Order: sequence, then C-alpha cells, then structure tokens
Amino acid sequence: MKGGPATFSPRVVLAVIAAAALCLGAVAVLTAYAPELSDGDDGRGHALSKSAVGYAGLVRLLRGMQRPVILLRGPPHVDQGGLLVLTPDQPARADQTDRLLNSNGSILVVLPKWQVGPALRHDGWVQRLGPLPMPLAARVLPDGLPPLAIHERAGASRVAVRSGGRTLGSTGQIDGARTVSGPGWLPVLVDDQGRALVVSNPDHGVYVTAEPDLLATHALADISGAGTAVAVLDHLRQGGPVMFDLTLAGFSRPRSVLRLLLEPPLLGFTLCLLAAALLTGWQAAVRFGPARGSARAIAPGKRTLADNTAALARLARKEHRLAPAYVEVIRRSALRRAAVPTGLAADRADAVLDRLAARAGETQTLAAYAARASNTRSAADLVTLAQSLFRWKGKITHAGR
Repeated sequence: MKGGPATFSPRVVLAVIAAAALCLGAVAVLTAYAPELSDGDDGRGHALSKSAVGYAGLVRLLRGMQRPVILLRGPPHVDQGGLLVLTPDQPARADQTDRLLNSNGSILVVLPKWQVGPALRHDGWVQRLGPLPMPLAARVLPDGLPPLAIHERAGASRVAVRSGGRTLGSTGQIDGARTVSGPGWLPVLVDDQGRALVVSNPDHGVYVTAEPDLLATHALADISGAGTAVAVLDHLRQGGPVMFDLTLAGFSRPRSVLRLLLEPPLLGFTLCLLAAALLTGWQAAVRFGPARGSARAIAPGKRTLADNTAALARLARKEHRLAPAYVEVIRRSALRRAAVPTGLAADRADAVLDRLAARAGETQTLAAYAARASNTRSAADLVTLAQSLFRWKGKITHAGR
C-alpha cells in the first residue's frame, strides 16, 4: 500500500526551526540589554524623562553648548571628576547612596518638589497635582547627611541667582520657589533675598537644592531660565563633565551571564559555540541513515592474520626471506591452472611447467627462479622476482589453454 503525501515539507520544517532559533536568540539579546534599550521617557524626574519635571531637556541643551555630559547607568569612575547630579524622587537604599556619595568629584542632590500624574493625551507628559510637602521632600536626602529645612516663597516670581555678590542669571516664573537652610550647610547660591538656593556640606562635598525648577525642563521655557541653568552647573562643576545618575530611577546596567557571553572577552567563546551548533545541525540534516558504529581494532579472519604476518616481516625487514615460499605458492598455482596431474612426482611436474613455459618463449626454468629466490637480499629483489614469476605464470597459463 502506497503511503500518503508527507504532512510537512522538509523545507517548511527547517524554516520553522531556523525562525524559532532566531527568535530565541533575539529574545536573549533583548533581555540582556533591555534596561539600556528603554528610552526612559516615563514622566518622572530623571535625565531620560522629557516631561516638565524631567532633565532630558537640560541634557540636550548642555550637549548643544558643547558641555561634556554623561548619563550614568552604573557607578562613576573614580577618575572622572566633574559634577554628579542625583535626582531622587524617593528615599534610596543605603548601599546605592553610599556608592554614589563616595565617588570622586562634586555631587549635587536635587530634591523633588512636585506631585505629578501622567497626561492622558500625551505619552511622557505629566500634569501637575500640587507641590510635594516639604517634610517629604527633605526625607529624600541621602542618609549620613545633616538634616536641613526647606522654605517656600509665596506666589510665582522670577528668581535671581547670585554667588558672592555676582549674579549668574535670572530664572523664569517659578511657583513657590524653595530655599534650604540647616546646621552644617553653607550657602553657595542665593536668591535676591539672600536665601540659599543651593547649599553645600564641606565634610561630604555635597551640594543640595530643593528647587528643581532651576534645572528641570520646565526651567528651560525661556532663554533666561535656560542660560541660568547652564550657568549654575558651570559654577558647580568647575571643570569636568556633568554626570546625571540614572541608577536611582531604576535604569542601571545590571550584570548578568547573558551580558558576559555577549561582550568581550567571552564573545569569541559564544561565537565558537554558535558555529559548533550550526555545524552540528547541518551534519545532522545531511547525514543519510543511522550513525556508523566504530569498527573493531583487529578484524577477524585469515586476511587479518596474513596482513599481521606481513606487517611483522616488514617491521623486521625480513621480507626477502619470504621469496622461496612465494616461489612455491606460484608453482602450485601454475600446476593447478595448467591442469597438471596431481599424482606426478615433483621433478616431473616441474618439467611439465618448464616445457609449457618454453613453448611460450620463456627461457628460464622454475629451478632458476628457485635459485634466484635463495639469493634475494632486499625487498627490491623480492619485488623484481615476484614480477618475473607473474609473467612466467601468465605464459604457462596461456600455453596450457
């Protein structure tokens, strides 16, 4: 009974397997690099957010003005210096803040001010829900720093930013501008009323401001506010890059086995492993029939025994000693091929072979070949003798027909 058509075409099956392997590899790569592939435009207050309370606008402005900017997804290098900007929106873990506060260079902590919610019609935008209570904003300050108090102006106004009697610029309209004070904190930048907008703690090398509208995207609404934001960072960084931390917002670069396999120096091992898998799949696809079992090291039978005996003679360099025995083998074969009666004596049988060979034009007798066999001294002599005997036997066989 004939079988029906195949349910699946082999090409379709191979295509499905290849597509599945490709998708699996893509998922693995995307999983390893997912934190870095996210645009981070979620409306919160960090350097990837383009909302009014985010700092992506400041990052773009600084880069456009040829200021060095780094977005940190891990701990800063000790030799980078510059100014590290932290924008926490909730109390961070002690291990995170300790790692950041012990970095080289100056640190600016920007406390949160606004409570916001997502805008319904625009992804990444936010709508203001009201100011964050000042005690809650102060609670975001990393542990280990002296406490400070937050003060708030009434109404909306432009705020002049000054340092040591020199005016750095004037902000745009700020609703309820916030200033800070506290024991152990020294004013660095003050407003037109002499209240501290930015304070520093000499023991820790940390700056703190409770007014994010100095730097957030909302502050860049007019040219005056944008210029003031850049002037504030230039004054605080005193050379070196401006580094915006993203780890407190959850955009860190995690260490994983997948990342190790996809980056040098283990990338070469991964590529070799992939190539081996592809070659194994190709070999399995083109192989016909089951795998061949391993053969015996020593095959059974007479042929193996003869081959081993010949190999021993060759190793001992005694092949020429086999010449007389080889002459006897050719003699018996010639008697059988020439149909010489088996009852004849040996000398009479040899005489029959010699007459047949002479009839075919052979000049040497079998006795002469036997004498040559006794005088062989090397494998080359044995080969020459074997060739002559082969011709001799052929002549006898032809003559006996």
